[in-house]
Amino acid sequence: MRIAIYGAGSLGTILGAYINKGGVPVELINRNKAHVEALQKKGAQVVGTVQFTQTVIAYSPEEMSGQYDIFFLMTKQQQNAEVVQMLKKYLASDGVLVTFQNGLPEVGIADILGEERVLGCTVAWGATMKESGRCELTSEPDALSFSLGAISEKKSKHFAKVKELLEMMGTVDVEENFLGTRWSKLLINSAFSGMSAVLGCTFGEAAKPRESRRIVQALIKECIDVCKVGGIRIEPVQGKDIVKLLDYTNPLKRAFSFFIIPIAIRKHAKLKASMLQDLEKGKLTEVDAINGAVSDYGRKVGCPTPMNDRVVEIIHKIEQGILYPSFDNLQYFM
Repeated sequence: MRIAIYGAGSLGTILGAYINKGGVPVELINRNKAHVEALQKKGAQVVGTVQFTQTVIAYSPEEMSGQYDIFFLMTKQQQNAEVVQMLKKYLASDGVLVTFQNGLPEVGIADILGEERVLGCTVAWGATMKESGRCELTSEPDALSFSLGAISEKKSKHFAKVKELLEMMGTVDVEENFLGTRWSKLLINSAFSGMSAVLGCTFGEAAKPRESRRIVQALIKECIDVCKVGGIRIEPVQGKDIVKLLDYTNPLKRAFSFFIIPIAIRKHAKLKASMLQDLEKGKLTEVDAINGAVSDYGRKVGCPTPMNDRVVEIIHKIEQGILYPSFDNLQYFM
């Protein structure tokens, strides 16, 4: 069986290192030639909450050849249609593509490959690229988990193998209500990744001050509300019912929700949003697939999402050089 991680940045490099360490060869593919060269020469260097170096096979997309049984897709979504069409040429007739992307990407990918060849996976941990070949795991070891699901009722023949590979790094929850799982991840990303990018800070730093925590709370509430209106049941995260913990309908519950936000994110407090990392590198972000997805669904079901709308607006202005990631941006939420 041939397995590859396409778009092996910080998350993909660490996942690939774990799987290779577990004794299963998985190929790391990335357009960043400096990163690929470092992986080839020095191996995948994992630092942070765990530390090890693992020999890996790494190369650029131009060097792809033959057929692959499993693709783990970990690129940004901006060019999804083109990327998936290209990968289709290399995917075995009974192969499967597992998307780790943020937002709700499965439907668009299934339009190209067919539902039975698409799996979705959300991760409950974070990573940062420190330098080429060297990636920092920013979540605690006991918080390394995945949620795996399919949008087709008929699961791929490789489903069990994908689960086995992911278990080489952490626990895997198989989700029957995968759309609800996607929304639980989207809730976290829209609130914490969105504010991490807007403010230029980690998740923990966004959750601590009262002023920014107020916005984080409002972003969470908007996600919960649009799902209620749309009839979507948000799944628990790592055994915690985030709706029960964070939703509110009265002042007392609202105060409890506000109090618990820094506690709820403490295991991922050091995480720095990939959107912020993109902004720091002068790249466009996936904000339209994260906060924008909440806004789009809110418009579809008739539920206002002013805070998510504002995050999208601010991040696009940062991309254009009009604003910069800073706590000064809190003024635009007033």
